[in-house]
Amino acid sequence: MRDVSVEILDTTLRDGEQTSGVSFTPNEKLNVARTLLQEVGVDRIEVASARVSDGEKRAVELICRWAKSVGKLDRVEVLGFVDGHLSVDWINDCGCKTIDLLTKGSLNHLNYQLRKTPEEHFADIKECVEYAHSLGMTVNAYVEDWSNGMKTSLDYVYSLIEHLSSIGVKHIMLPDTLGILNPLEVLEYIHKILRRFPNVCFDFHAHNDYDLAISNVLAAVLAGCRNIHATINGLGERAGNAPLASVQAILKDHFQAKTTIVESQLIKISRLVESYSGISIPANSPIVGDNVFTQVAGVHADGDNKHHLYSNALLPERFGRIREFALGKSSGKANILKNLEALGLELTPEQTKRVTKRIVELGDKKEIVTQEDLPYIVSDVLKHDTPEEKVRLVSFFVSTAYGLRPSASLRLEVDGKEYEAHSTGDGQYDAFASCIRQIYVERLHRSMPELVNYNVTIPPGGRTDAFVQTIITWNVNGKEIRTRGFDADQTESAIKATIKILNIIENK
Repeated sequence: MRDVSVEILDTTLRDGEQTSGVSFTPNEKLNVARTLLQEVGVDRIEVASARVSDGEKRAVELICRWAKSVGKLDRVEVLGFVDGHLSVDWINDCGCKTIDLLTKGSLNHLNYQLRKTPEEHFADIKECVEYAHSLGMTVNAYVEDWSNGMKTSLDYVYSLIEHLSSIGVKHIMLPDTLGILNPLEVLEYIHKILRRFPNVCFDFHAHNDYDLAISNVLAAVLAGCRNIHATINGLGERAGNAPLASVQAILKDHFQAKTTIVESQLIKISRLVESYSGISIPANSPIVGDNVFTQVAGVHADGDNKHHLYSNALLPERFGRIREFALGKSSGKANILKNLEALGLELTPEQTKRVTKRIVELGDKKEIVTQEDLPYIVSDVLKHDTPEEKVRLVSFFVSTAYGLRPSASLRLEVDGKEYEAHSTGDGQYDAFASCIRQIYVERLHRSMPELVNYNVTIPPGGRTDAFVQTIITWNVNGKEIRTRGFDADQTESAIKATIKILNIIENK
């Protein structure tokens, strides 16, 4: 199949909007349409169903006005119905010149939904098509429920396709409306259709009810169909449609097929549709998911260092992405080095070993570690380490409750002896610090360092699960010393910074 050209129609704005809970505003539809045609490079877009609402009409008008201004109006299509002149007039009034007519592709739909004979339905179709042609419009046609029609009423399907092709329908669209087909059936049915109608232009439209939409699209192409439908992020009725990004990658890498898709723009349109639809992209979604170009296991990063042993044709740069190396309990030294390299940080082998140990510890606590957190971890591990831990926090408890002052309880070990304290304060950290003063000042008769400044920072990005770095500046006998604490919890990070200053004092 090398060098075979495949044309792609994106139906995100029509079938994709039939996802439960999804509704695009007219301006959102315009932005998606612009991005699909100008930046992503799809061949055609289906943008709406006729006669749905005034808002939908406004959306189609906006898209068609823009498309006409840039010479792309012939690439915009709207689903219409066999309803006399109503759908045709609605679509034409919007400025669209291509109607995708919904015809009945199985006797079940014809008999039980329309309650008409094939002859009556064919006559209605002909009237719609001739009227659209009289207005200078192009007509394509969906053979709705085609998959069931191939199973139960093959002669009817053949007669419908014969009729559609005889009256000037340009694209005859074969939808697996209920998502019931498997790839072997798609191969068989498309072969039958193409043998019977070798000169007709067919589209294949998959649904994902059995998680076979991508496989079925590729089977259709393998069988000889050169026009396929897809949606961004796989949006669509029920379980959705074939996702464009995955279809594109497989067509190119496994079939060496040619398309007009600009792969580097797929992440942009994916994120745009995610934002407008409110349907989140799964982190493990191929091509566009957050995690798909992230190596987790340290052995993978090590293999990449040695000879790209864990790379494949899905290079992240190809899709406007970058390779990332996860930080967690499965991270090895290679993962750490990759992230340090990206940040421009250089550590000695011993320092890298200590940082790796700390990340593994955080992973065991189910903490999420990102590259943005790494400088804080390095700072936490490498700064103010003391040769001997004379002061050790054995256990602590802090609490806050509505209408009550925050309280703290702790057990502290100083020079091998344990002390307990309980106190309240103006905040959780203040309650903790009050316990420390009880032990140091009242029991040990030692002076406490003076807190000069207290600064809390988080990595950029606004993540609510981000690690916190607390930097506390102390005055110790007229000299300023800064200690850092690092934790997912703000209070605990401040507590760690406090224990560090006590150890610094004790080791002098």
